[in-house]
Amino acid sequence: MKRDFGLAVAGTRLVLAASADEKHPPENIIDGNMETFWITTGMFPQEFIISFANLIQISFMKIHCYNVRSLSIEKSVASDPVDFEPFTKSELERSEEQLQTEEFTDGTRATHLRFVIKSGFDHFVSVHKVTVEGTEENA
Repeated sequence: MKRDFGLAVAGTRLVLAASADEKHPPENIIDGNMETFWITTGMFPQEFIISFANLIQISFMKIHCYNVRSLSIEKSVASDPVDFEPFTKSELERSEEQLQTEEFTDGTRATHLRFVIKSGFDHFVSVHKVTVEGTEENA
């Protein structure tokens, strides 16, 4: 059964973020609330890593963010968040009034995902939510 593994309630953890703001911590990315978000502290690249409880067969992914210009996503199937390899990359359209939503439908398997924000349309960008739909593989 497919479900969203981009949530803390699914056992997903945010294990690394390149920057942190105490009012908008990185854990907001996986809290499921579109009103909360992680904000970067300027300078690029910025990155964050989410780790799943088990190996996931990903069928669909979506990121909700603001002011992100260039994004790449890397994957790892290792038990620890190491040995990342490229998965996908995207150049996002600028959006003045609303959140950017970028969807990825290329399927893959991963235990960890690293999101690298290579550039933004402003000094600061925000990530509100990451949806990772898929199924858990038998361990």
